[in-house]
Amino acid sequence: MEWLTLYKGGTGEIEEKKSRFIATIEPVSSEEEAADFIARIKKQYWDARHNCSAFIIGENGEKSRCSDDGEPSGTAGRPMLDVLTKEGITNICVVVTRYFGGTLLGTGGLVRAYSSAVKTGLDNCELIRKIQGYSINVKCDYNDWGKVQNLCARKEYVIKDTVYTSNVEAVIVAENAKDLMADITDITAGKACYSEPESVVIIKDRDGSVK
Repeated sequence: MEWLTLYKGGTGEIEEKKSRFIATIEPVSSEEEAADFIARIKKQYWDARHNCSAFIIGENGEKSRCSDDGEPSGTAGRPMLDVLTKEGITNICVVVTRYFGGTLLGTGGLVRAYSSAVKTGLDNCELIRKIQGYSINVKCDYNDWGKVQNLCARKEYVIKDTVYTSNVEAVIVAENAKDLMADITDITAGKACYSEPESVVIIKDRDGSVK
């Protein structure tokens, strides 16, 4: 299982017929956090005509809400939520603040403006991919340690918390526990010892690099 979420939030702004649309985006992990964030942005932009919002919460996007905040129904919150859904991002909340420029944009114009504001804001965020993985504690001798390091580099397993004593002990993280244990057994001819796998979350940049 994997999901895309925010590592760092960001902001973005567009202008449409003299109306300013300011998107502010932040990671959230609960409806309460989302509500607090929305309230904070509304307080910050208290003089704006609208502060429309959308959020998605849960590893599988189980909870989602949106608000048009006075804009015509379906022209702001829903398009904003659709952008997040299409990108597959979860545990995220966005508020788009509108300062009215004096010209009505119409239904289509509002949908495009609010959608574009969210996309611009996302361009200035740092997104990460979280993947369900496993860690095992591995213990081997120094002769086999080089083989284990080469294996991890080749298979993109992650080595953490290495301790050098009379043997080498390390925590190794992979997406598939069975493959990892089989590879360790094979590369060391069964001489390495390892623990039962524990469930962990692997965090990767959007380009696939482990953070």
